[in-house]
Amino acid sequence: MRLMARDLSTVTLKRREVTKDNKGNQKIDFIKPVEIKMVIQPATSSVLAQIYGEKLNTVKSCKYQGIAIQEGQNELDGVCVYVGATEKPDYKIASIQTFTDHVNVTLERL
Repeated sequence: MRLMARDLSTVTLKRREVTKDNKGNQKIDFIKPVEIKMVIQPATSSVLAQIYGEKLNTVKSCKYQGIAIQEGQNELDGVCVYVGATEKPDYKIASIQTFTDHVNVTLERL
């Protein structure tokens, strides 16, 4: 499967880093912004409707080709879809499904 160039949107992927202070409180930072191109669509499958219910309108279904997003490494990372690259991400990666030539990514609004 080859993604069509006209359907690709440029977004910014930011790695999630969790740090703890001396009191044991967790702080989540998003670092190392990387611009990637992916196809972003509203989530419409019946499986996602059963999982997310009324929150389905805050979920996006994406397709990506490349090496920046990998299953088991990038879950919970931030993605700047509708905000600038210097701002906090507006979506997080909820799930990643790897296929032979592309990756299906489910984004959930923060």
